Amino acid sequence: MMLFRPVRETDLNDILDLSARAGVGLTSLPNNPDRLRARITRSLETFAGLRPKSQQGFLFVLEDTELAKVVGVSAIEVAVGLDEPFYNFRIQRTVRASRELGVYKNLDTLYLSYDHTGHSELCTLFLDPAYQRNRNGLFLSKARFLFIAAFREFFSSHLFAELRGVVDNGGRSAFWDALGHHFFEIPFAEADYLTGIGSKTFIAELMPSYPIYISLLPEPAQQVIGQVHPQTAPARAILEKEGLMWRGSVDIFDAGPVLEGETDAIRAVRASRVLPVRHRDPATGGGALCIVANQHFEDFRALLIEADADAAALDLTGPMIDALHLADGDAARLVSLLPEELPA
Repeated sequence: MMLFRPVRETDLNDILDLSARAGVGLTSLPNNPDRLRARITRSLETFAGLRPKSQQGFLFVLEDTELAKVVGVSAIEVAVGLDEPFYNFRIQRTVRASRELGVYKNLDTLYLSYDHTGHSELCTLFLDPAYQRNRNGLFLSKARFLFIAAFREFFSSHLFAELRGVVDNGGRSAFWDALGHHFFEIPFAEADYLTGIGSKTFIAELMPSYPIYISLLPEPAQQVIGQVHPQTAPARAILEKEGLMWRGSVDIFDAGPVLEGETDAIRAVRASRVLPVRHRDPATGGGALCIVANQHFEDFRALLIEADADAAALDLTGPMIDALHLADGDAARLVSLLPEELPA
């Protein structure tokens, strides 16, 4: 059984192993035991109500219950940029024209932006490659939306996800080499690592504050702006089908796209329903793949099951009810895994 739940202190070694496989570019999952331990502690203290809003972040794991092993992680930051600036580039179009020469030019520029200050962020999505099957990636990403729907008061009206940009097998970014490297004079992998372990002051100190004309960048750098790493393409497709879209913001290091949208307009948030649970062994079976979650805060749990997304009650087997820490008659939240499987 694959179980989505909040992180525990005992998950550290499994998460450290996952971070070693993530490679360069997944800034929020550094291969550093001290930083990962601090990330776990921050999540636990967020659930316990011990952190101010500016420091709140929820970290979740996907557990293979048969092996008692964590095989994936995903997270939600409650409100970015309140303690320190959250930077990205915003692509804006400018026009240059000369009536005398008969020249009219549309030029795209990169502006340093703080547009997402105070917004909630979907982040830290990584699944063990051996488990990239059976819709596990969809489940790991989308189960967060049921948590947001259940505890909507924690999150802002605007939701975004900063996706990993194009980086080659050697850890080099064409965008970084063309732009950031000239200001920071360190390799992309080092800048990415420093950001991941919390050293962000250097960004404010060294990042260019004036607009940058994209046409002045080398062609390889221009081509990767707004593009994702091949391993991140499925994550982008998942989020876009839920209603997030790219509106011209990119990461300042690798130019990966920032997808964004209104929280209440996200399909899995909007369409999720709360139903009573009925204990039935065996379950009726059939129906669409759905995510079902309990309504508990610190003990939030979710499973991927087959169910009738339009039913008046939810039939679950004993093992399912036990895994969700529910009882017969309790309330559970349900949403279909795929938008196209919603009832007409």
